[in-house]
Amino acid sequence: MIAWQRMAASIISAGVILAPLTTRANEVEIVDASARNTQSGWTISVTLRHADTGWDHYADLWQVYTPAGELLGERVLLHPHENEQPLTRSLSGIHVPETIDTVIIRARDSVHGVSEQVFELKLPAPSDQ
Repeated sequence: MIAWQRMAASIISAGVILAPLTTRANEVEIVDASARNTQSGWTISVTLRHADTGWDHYADLWQVYTPAGELLGERVLLHPHENEQPLTRSLSGIHVPETIDTVIIRARDSVHGVSEQVFELKLPAPSDQ
């Protein structure tokens, strides 16, 4: 179990309802996400907000996990986006096991590392697409 799962499990077991965790100041925030199933796998689009200041501090990655913590894919952001906030980027060809109906998205910035925010995305059923 990875750290964010242990934290979520302890909060849930204490009877607290988990909403998306708020981010610390200047950390990357996941604003929204969507998913679409295609013949070549899932395409996941993630919208991030971050006060990029240039190469020294910018949102540089988001990742998709199963609820059990298995990494399914990651989208590396290769440069800062100071003038494009929030920003949306997609990743295609993500193979999600058929038994999974929700994925977890995490994001990172170049100074604070991985944000504490855990974004749960319910995958649409084939009839919803």
